[in-house]
Amino acid sequence: MESRPLLVVDGANVVGSRPDGWWRDRAGAATRLRDALAPLAGAGVPPELPPPVQVVLVVEGAARHVAPTDGVDVVSAPGSGDDTVVELVAAAPERRRVVVTADRELRARVSALGAEVRGPRWLGR
Repeated sequence: MESRPLLVVDGANVVGSRPDGWWRDRAGAATRLRDALAPLAGAGVPPELPPPVQVVLVVEGAARHVAPTDGVDVVSAPGSGDDTVVELVAAAPERRRVVVTADRELRARVSALGAEVRGPRWLGR
């Protein structure tokens, strides 16, 4: 059984929370997010989420082909990114699960499964 906390990041929602021109290059924005998340695998998000952490970035649409990197697993949603996030949370009921999203509906869905939810700004602390 896996003991590391599972940090699932709703890529489209987190990328969309920053008005930095992401809409011109969605795959590039998802790649930048992936690279920013990589250190969290070994560092966690102190003080709330101590390391080591399994970091999973869920991508969809134009960002669907972003590759994983050291420290970040990338899951390409075959349909809805929200549905994929819910599936990942539901598949690991024995683990601590933290989902990063600002999407209200997704927050409610994963909270009902026992996951903790944080907003996109939490990652930038």
